This record gives sequence, C-alpha cells and structure tokens, in this order.
Amino acid sequence: MTLQIFRTKHIRTHSDNEQSLNRCLSAWDLTFLGIGAIIGTGIFVLTGIAAATQSGPAIVLSFVIAGFACAFAALAYAELSAAIGGCGSAYGYSYAAFGELMAFIIGWDLLLEYAISVAAVANGWSGYFNNALTAMGIGLPDILTKAPKLGGLINLPASAIILLLMVLLIIGVKQSAKANNAMVLIKLITISIFIGVAVFHVHPENWHPFMPFGWFQTLPDGKTTGVLAGASLVFFAYVGFDAVSTAAEEAQNPQRDLPFGIVASLSFCTVIYIVVSALLTGVVPYTELNVSSPVAHALKLIGFNSASALISTGVIAGLTTVMLVLYYGLTRIIFAMSRDGLLSPFFSKVNHKTQTPVRVIVMCGVIMALIAGLIPLGDLAELVNIGTLAAFVLVCLGVIVLRITQPDLHRPFKSPFSPLFPVLGMLSCSALMLFLPALTWLRFAVWLVLGLIVYFSYSMHNSQLAKSP
Repeated sequence: MTLQIFRTKHIRTHSDNEQSLNRCLSAWDLTFLGIGAIIGTGIFVLTGIAAATQSGPAIVLSFVIAGFACAFAALAYAELSAAIGGCGSAYGYSYAAFGELMAFIIGWDLLLEYAISVAAVANGWSGYFNNALTAMGIGLPDILTKAPKLGGLINLPASAIILLLMVLLIIGVKQSAKANNAMVLIKLITISIFIGVAVFHVHPENWHPFMPFGWFQTLPDGKTTGVLAGASLVFFAYVGFDAVSTAAEEAQNPQRDLPFGIVASLSFCTVIYIVVSALLTGVVPYTELNVSSPVAHALKLIGFNSASALISTGVIAGLTTVMLVLYYGLTRIIFAMSRDGLLSPFFSKVNHKTQTPVRVIVMCGVIMALIAGLIPLGDLAELVNIGTLAAFVLVCLGVIVLRITQPDLHRPFKSPFSPLFPVLGMLSCSALMLFLPALTWLRFAVWLVLGLIVYFSYSMHNSQLAKSP
C-alpha cells in the first residue's frame, strides 16, 4: 500500500491525452478567464470589509502582501501548466510530483472550495439582482429570495443563475469564453467609471491614521485584525488565476498561452486592486466601508447616485464571471480525476457534439443550485480559502521536486530564481494559512477525512495506475 499511494502519473505532453477536449481558447481568452474570476467579490465586497474591520487605509499593503504571495505561486503554476498536460490544475501537478494520494487530497479539497465558492457568490449575486429589480418596482418577495433558515422558501435568483450558467457551459467552452469576455469588459468599464470619479474627490486626511489596527493583533473574542490578517482575508480575491490552469486541454497553444494568461491576469488585477483600494479609502473614511457594496456606497456618499447605479450593474456582471470561471474550473477538475480513475468513469464522458463533459456540468449545476437556494450566504461564506492556499504550497513544492526528479523535462516557461521563488511562495502561502481561524482548519480536516474514505475504499483500487502494468 505504501508504494501504491506514492505512485506518480506519467507526464504527458499537451497533445497526447487520450480524451482531449476542444482546443479553442486563445491567450487573451485565458487572460480574460483569469480577470473574470479575480475581479469580482474581492474588489466589490471584500475591499470595504477588510478596510473597515482589519486594515484601515493600509488595505493597500494587505493587497500588496497577498499579491506577492500569489505572484510566487503564479510563476510556479505557469511553469507546471506549460510543461505538464491535462486539465486538473494543482491536482494534475501533484499527481506528477508527489503521487496519487496527495493528488487526490488536493483534487478533493479543490472540489469543495470551487463548489462552495460558486454557491456563495450566487447568494451575493442574488442580493444585487433583486435590488436592481426593486429599483424598477418589480422586486421579488422574501419567500423567493431567502433560504428556509432565514424565513423564506428558496433563494430563487441564486439557483437560477447557476442553472443558466450550466446551460452556457454545456453549449461549449468557446461560447462561454465569449460571454465571459463581454462581461469582463462591462466590469472593467465599471471600475474605470469609479476611478474616473473618485480620483477627483480624494481627501488625503482620510488616509490618517494609515494603520489603525497595526500589523497584527488578536482581539479578546479571538478575532484577528491588522494588515496581515487583512492580507489573509483579501487573498480570496486572487484565486482566479488557478482556474486558468484548468483550461490546459482547451488552450490553442497551452505551452505559450497558459503562462501568459496566468501572469497577465494576476499582474493586471493586482494593479487594479491597489488603485481601487487606495481611492476607496481616500474618498470616504474607512469606517464607512463595512457594507456589502462599498464601491457603490462610496459614490453615494459623495453624491454620485447615477454612477452608483452603474457600479451596481457592473457588480452583477462581475459576480457572474466569477461564478462562470469557478464553475468551469470545478467541472474540469472532476473530469480529470474521473479520467484517471480516482472518481467514477461516469464523469469523464465527453459529449461528441459540444465536446464538453455534460454529465459533470449538469451534476455540479444541480447540486450547487440547491446549495445556493437553500443555504444562506453567511453559512457558505464561513468556508474560506485554506484549501486553495494548500494547493498553492504544493504547486510551489512541485516545481522544486520536478526540477530534481525530472531535470530533462521540457519547460517552455521556467519560474525565475528557482528554488528561491518557489520557496518564497511556499513560505508566504503557509504564513497566510496560519492567520485563518481554527474553525476553518476543523472543516478542512473533516472534508479531508471524507476524502480519505473515498480514496481507500474506491479510488486506490480503480485508478488507471492501479490497472496498468
């Protein structure tokens, strides 16, 4: 058994997968996928909450710290995505570097992270959508916009948007990418409007004190504040570039386009986050930003109600792209695990007409729609990004391991200053994990135990490696 759980997957080129998906995504499609996932909840929600409760105007430093941690991980992702075939992202890289058990654990954890994230964002999307309907005089009643726990019947808009995205993903990844590109342009226009208005209404006195909560402190109730705690919170805003690497089998030229999409989307979004967070805390006092839509709220406070309405439109488009990209990434990870035999082969069937894994898309869509419709946002949002950070640590370690065990592997892109940058990525992501609450670690452990039961009862005996000589 010891040898079985450490068996590694043969590294294939991008062109020799036995059941490849449709290669139709350009470098710019991949970049927009990354921007679609990164610019969403982070910039429209977390920026204000983190500034008001954890970092103050120093939220800019929190984004810089989280951005550096992600930059090291992104370079590692770029190297492995260019060198290793497959659509499983961190799961696939771990399979090649560390063996089957570790790969399954990371894949299993990413399933939870992606699925819960989509359901949580759908809840937020529902709130903005119903606010827009209410402004037009056709708002939905509480019974159709709240979960049973909150006195309603079902959160209908949250379920409906996931089912709509399900149909879009079934039609085809190229059509989904075109829809994503259009919505990304809408939210970039929205952000440009905010920057254009806010830059002329900055009051430098709002930046004082710059670090009201210090670098890090633990409150009597166990909660943490400070710039480092803020960095751990806003890190969630950056995880979209991970989903770019799940598109390896649908990229036209993956060895060139994947590194470009990963690095370009992260670099662009980091600059946007820093600029917007600086302007946001400069326009109004940071104490006023602990609201669900801080960007629109800030414009209201300075008297730009029409611009605030446009921002709300951009939020709806922005959150839609986040759901679309994370949903897409979830289905590709399940597809990869199924094709490797770690999950049922039922999920690795590709529709001949659309060249998409329709079974996985439908199953995920129905489950996530039920979760989003029946469980309130507060309960969903409690499950944060420990799994993603763990995946980033392993991807950075994977670069180091494969440099040693596979020195002759063709690497079209190499992470610079290796092993320094991968080590810095491991250290920074591990440090951010330490700032997460104990309850998050407990949930992580429970889900891990369930995954181990699945692996030892099914996956270990049915994997493709177990069947091969």
